[in-house]
Amino acid sequence: MTQQPAQPALPPRLFDETYLRKLDRLAILSRRAMAGQIQGERRSPKRGQSVEFADYRPYTEGDDFRRIDWNAYARLERFFIKLFVEEEDLLVHLLVDASRSMDWGEPNKFAYAIRAAGALGYIALAGLDRLTVSTLGARGQLTPRRGRPQALPLFRFLQDVQPQGEANLATALTSYAAAARQPGPLLLISDLMDDGWAAGLRALAGRGFDVTVLHILAPAEVDPQLSGDLNLIDSETDAAIEITADFGLLQRYRDSVKAWQTEIREFCTARAIQYVPVITSLPFDELLFSLLRRRGVLA
Repeated sequence: MTQQPAQPALPPRLFDETYLRKLDRLAILSRRAMAGQIQGERRSPKRGQSVEFADYRPYTEGDDFRRIDWNAYARLERFFIKLFVEEEDLLVHLLVDASRSMDWGEPNKFAYAIRAAGALGYIALAGLDRLTVSTLGARGQLTPRRGRPQALPLFRFLQDVQPQGEANLATALTSYAAAARQPGPLLLISDLMDDGWAAGLRALAGRGFDVTVLHILAPAEVDPQLSGDLNLIDSETDAAIEITADFGLLQRYRDSVKAWQTEIREFCTARAIQYVPVITSLPFDELLFSLLRRRGVLA
């Protein structure tokens, strides 16, 4: 018997207008005080109440038109954004594992991850944080942008991603950490099925990112319902292994998965990384409006 990966069933639209209005009530939290490169308008419980004018900066794509100083435009024929004291502008980094191992399970891990990335990205944009999105495995990047009008480019970008290749987490995350000019809240959505996860997370934490890991697994990866003689094929390397799935083997496997998750949790805790294990059978509303709020990822 050969275990074949399920095809990701992505909906034609990630969210309808009603669901987006529900997401508008959420905000991404940062557990660290970080100095943004520019001032902005971050919706956060710790944001200051002052609206005192501080300075200007040139308008860039994705900025909120409501913040343009039209008097300055009349004088200089250039767009400038008003800046105010006690406001933050953080760059939210969203990293999505698009390697072949994610394209598996029922519900499919990749489809679940894309939907989670879409929701978290929209929440950042609606909160007027800057957002950048990068994929691992299937290489791609959405350059930094800001504001609700950028939600459609975000959704198009995510739905165009096709899972392929290997994640190579050590190389990918270390390179990302080294290249980042503005560390900030970083959400990694991955099944972590690559031996380089520890080196990669260590590099991100050492660079000063406020890291949250959403560890996405399918129900069959946590508690497989198998029996008999099977030929299992690695979805990324195509390596095959023959097993006989009996009670003892399955119990050892479940124990190994728990030990693996415990190892990741302890590693993350020691480095102030937020670790959130997620099974794709978890209803999506419960992920956003319950689990991530309890963990302090969203408010």
